[in-house]
Amino acid sequence: MFEPRIVCFFCKWCTYAGADLAGTSRKQYPPNGVVVRVNCSGRIDPQHVLWAFREGADAVLIGGCHPGDCHYQDGNYKTMRRISLLKRMLEDFGIEPERLRLEWISAAEGDKLVRVMDEFVDGIKKLGPLTLDERPLPKDRDFVSPHASGAKPGGSKSKKSGAKKTTRKKSAKAKR
Repeated sequence: MFEPRIVCFFCKWCTYAGADLAGTSRKQYPPNGVVVRVNCSGRIDPQHVLWAFREGADAVLIGGCHPGDCHYQDGNYKTMRRISLLKRMLEDFGIEPERLRLEWISAAEGDKLVRVMDEFVDGIKKLGPLTLDERPLPKDRDFVSPHASGAKPGGSKSKKSGAKKTTRKKSAKAKR
């Protein structure tokens, strides 16, 4: 039976503390997540998410402080914007956007973390394992800059064969 591998980027102040609360309260939830503690969800770069998928994760869960409660003022607002853009980009890579989830979980919400993990794992099981196609560049085509062939930027403007060569008159200052 397929068991998804999930990389969880959790804010150290809220979601990570919520996971700790769930653990100390002996709450049961699927062990499919590998937690990466970050100081703020705003510090998660889209490249981190893409790296997780590239390295074999079936899904990525990002947890942060509730909007307005960020310990670094506006980190979670940055995360919200980045994730909405990243979900659109994932589709271009052939990755279902449902494989990336963003949740606001405070330090006191251990029960919410358990519910989110249960729902997320069940959803990813329905999607199945992530298979990324390797799409190498075709060997029969050269991918070269148009300027590499000697062409100059701005198009090819050639002089007409019978054109007169004009010279500039020297200014009064240059004559002195």
